[in-house]
Amino acid sequence: MLKLFAFLRPFRGSVALVLALALAQSLASLYLPRLMADIVDHGIVPDDRRQIMIYGALMLLMALVSTAASVSSAYFSAKVASGFGRDVRNRIFDRVAHFSVHQFDRFSTASLITRTTNDTTQVQQVLIMLMTMVITAPMMAIGGIVLSLSQDARLARVLIAVIPIMAIVFFLIMRKAVPLFQQMQVKIDRLNLVLDEGLTGVRVIRAFDRNAHESRRFDAANRDLTDNAIAVNRLVSMLMPAMFMMMNLTAVAIIWFGAIRIDTGQLHVGTMMSTLQYAVQILFSVFMVTAMFVTLPRAAASAERINAVLDVIPDVNDPANPHTASGARGRVEFDNVTFQYPGAEEPALSGVSFIANPGERTAIIGGTGSGKSTLAGLIPRFYDVNGGRVLVDGVDVRE
Repeated sequence: MLKLFAFLRPFRGSVALVLALALAQSLASLYLPRLMADIVDHGIVPDDRRQIMIYGALMLLMALVSTAASVSSAYFSAKVASGFGRDVRNRIFDRVAHFSVHQFDRFSTASLITRTTNDTTQVQQVLIMLMTMVITAPMMAIGGIVLSLSQDARLARVLIAVIPIMAIVFFLIMRKAVPLFQQMQVKIDRLNLVLDEGLTGVRVIRAFDRNAHESRRFDAANRDLTDNAIAVNRLVSMLMPAMFMMMNLTAVAIIWFGAIRIDTGQLHVGTMMSTLQYAVQILFSVFMVTAMFVTLPRAAASAERINAVLDVIPDVNDPANPHTASGARGRVEFDNVTFQYPGAEEPALSGVSFIANPGERTAIIGGTGSGKSTLAGLIPRFYDVNGGRVLVDGVDVRE
């Protein structure tokens, strides 16, 4: 996936802005629980309305800063991701347009469509999550732990004890979900392949009365993808209830131990309330990171499939300075042409020479697999010859 991030170079300024906005959002959100503790301990408890107004105004300001930073970050990250997706799709289309026929055959039409659309979308979504969460989630989690420890170390130990438990729960769920996510793109490819074959070959299918057979093929591919998606979503749907259960149990523990310490005069009410807020922030940050790791394996598989297309160097390249024919129009000449398909044991054509002049009828006769279609495909440069030359109007087609 890191290889695809080279497409972000034109958006370096916007990416830096998104990260700065995420940092501002995190700082403002982390400061809010501390202000809430101060407004309770220094304003509400002693009934000091002036302190209530001061801390209330600060809380409102921090909330506005956090909201503005969050909205702006989402806007610019979506803008960057959209531009990134546009550039990736353009590059894939341009690369495929320059493939030779045998290079094109390495990827099915359905697979190329999936790689250009669905796979690119998967990488886009992860890119948005990375930009908005790469600073926000770790800083909220680490900052929440540090600030809660600075207020009351004993009460903060409850938070530290919960995090490993939640990590274990998430690990057990993700260990089963990740392989299913990796299979998702392959099954989408299969569904698109069956659909593409059914639509492009609809006349042949109807002519041979194979509608029922094609319907069964599509239903099988569709059911396979559906079962995979249901299995993945069933596992992932357990994350939210698990997080809320952990959050509620943590809140009960904080209130329980906090009430005991408040009763003995060792803790202020505001400190306990801010610790509760930090607990919510920490657990949500852990959930955000987990949500990112849920989509990361699927996006990584998509990025690998995209790179597989972009890494193919086209065999057929346009010349920098093309030559223009100046002689008779319509003259085709094969001059000792040899061509061998990649991976083939023997050449499909060897030492072929002939001239087809304008106005003549030239017949290419041979059995199945003798190279008739290959010979015809060399004229429009579907392939490039391994030896010899193919000339149209006296100019080598490669020039």
